[in-house]
Amino acid sequence: RRLADMMTNILKLNKLENQRTLLETEVYDVSRQLTECILQFEDAWDEKEIELEVDIEDYALIKADESLLTLVWNNLLSNAIKFTPSGGTIAVRQVSYEDRIEVSIADTGCGMSKESQKHIFDKFYQGDVSHSKEGNGLGLALVKRVLELLDAQINVVSEEGKGSTF
Repeated sequence: RRLADMMTNILKLNKLENQRTLLETEVYDVSRQLTECILQFEDAWDEKEIELEVDIEDYALIKADESLLTLVWNNLLSNAIKFTPSGGTIAVRQVSYEDRIEVSIADTGCGMSKESQKHIFDKFYQGDVSHSKEGNGLGLALVKRVLELLDAQINVVSEEGKGSTF
């Protein structure tokens, strides 16, 4: 399963890097999309007794490739759950401005060193090797490439022992 997941991610990333993937942009409700992605992880956050704080608008239209943004939200949520210890908190926020929509996913996990933050979007980089069996170091590289193609940005704020916000 892990090998299949890795191969799928490698192929997706290769297509995205070589821009052989045509963007299928359309106007849709990103609030609905975020809610659906969050609910897919309900069993995982329940199992770890993670408190989930959600502050999402009722309705927010965006013009983007819905399937690619689903990949972004799923990777970021999966990482937040993976790196948040039992009893921790994950906060998902979405707010619309006149010229953009901002989404943040914050966790109370292990956080990252400044050195790790420089490399987290590199292919195959895994800053916290204690979780290396749970991933392949491609998720954030995929996220970054998707957002570049959609003319969007991603930033991270993190402190060791205090969690991360993407």
